[in-house]
Amino acid sequence: MTSVPGPESIDDLLDRVHVVALPMRVRFRGITVREVVLVEGPSGWGEFGAFPEYDDDEAANWLASAIEMAWQGPPPALRTRVAVNATIPAIAAGEVPAILDRFPGCTTVKVKVAESGQGLVDDVARVAAVLQARPGVRVRVDANGAWSVDEAAAAVRVLDQAVRAADPSRAPGTGPVSLDGPGLEYVEQPCATVDELVELRGRLAADGVRVDVAADESIRRAEDPLRVVRAGGADRAVVKVAPLGGPRRLLAVAAELGVPVTVSSALDSAVGVSAGVAAAAALPGCGEDDAVPAAGLGTGGFFVDDVVEPGAFALENGSLPARQVAPDPARLEGLRAGGERRDWWMDRVRRCCGLL
Repeated sequence: MTSVPGPESIDDLLDRVHVVALPMRVRFRGITVREVVLVEGPSGWGEFGAFPEYDDDEAANWLASAIEMAWQGPPPALRTRVAVNATIPAIAAGEVPAILDRFPGCTTVKVKVAESGQGLVDDVARVAAVLQARPGVRVRVDANGAWSVDEAAAAVRVLDQAVRAADPSRAPGTGPVSLDGPGLEYVEQPCATVDELVELRGRLAADGVRVDVAADESIRRAEDPLRVVRAGGADRAVVKVAPLGGPRRLLAVAAELGVPVTVSSALDSAVGVSAGVAAAAALPGCGEDDAVPAAGLGTGGFFVDDVVEPGAFALENGSLPARQVAPDPARLEGLRAGGERRDWWMDRVRRCCGLL
């Protein structure tokens, strides 16, 4: 075990583990049931939910995060609530309003783009549907590294102009789309590699496309999470608590990055999301209002059932409360995974614990 507070032994940890399976309303990341491990510690609850395809070395960071929250609790908060963005999966444009209804009060929307089997026309339609349903919201798009540099340069220009064309202050038929109005807030991980992100930023600047590039996978799945910013490949960073090893590690990385940071979740239960809120609540703000970018932590609406009662940890006016969350005992029992799936997760906890 590590020198920081944690379980006395692997048996102590396993005695505190609960494996749950959360049914989802829509397919997201190719899954319809999200399995996570919840850990009850002396200072609260933590969550271990590294996706099954991640190897043990990478997944061990997620376990370290769960242990930190369960044995140390959250870092000191600077704010009591954290604004979050709505998240729109790669769905048909006609389904967008129903998804947005699950994100009351959110004034920033992240739209998934570059989905396999879809084209740019689908992405534009999805973005347009967001702005039709909620005129004036900030729009950010996430390509999960799926574009080449050429594809990204073209797609970002088109999507940026689609947002500008939907500007509610611009009357229809008033001429060309203005390049001075509000466009995309940023494009998240448009290309897979750091070198591609560096090249893309140069292309966008040369083309006069003023859209920030945000790095996600190039930070949370990299041996050196600072490399992409130091290389000039990102204007912003999207960071997740669990992949970086806990909220305190996230805060340390954010301080070194020196660019605006969006705290996001990894399709977590309310317990995992609360760790993300804790990190966002502890980030130093900027400007007179001490604000931080809207966090990507509103993913609880994708679950049919979560481990807390409806309303116990819910969006209110587009924000979530910065407080610790404990599962409802009845829901914890009702969502419990058993048999082979529980055994699979218990074995994984054992292996990852041995790496800490």
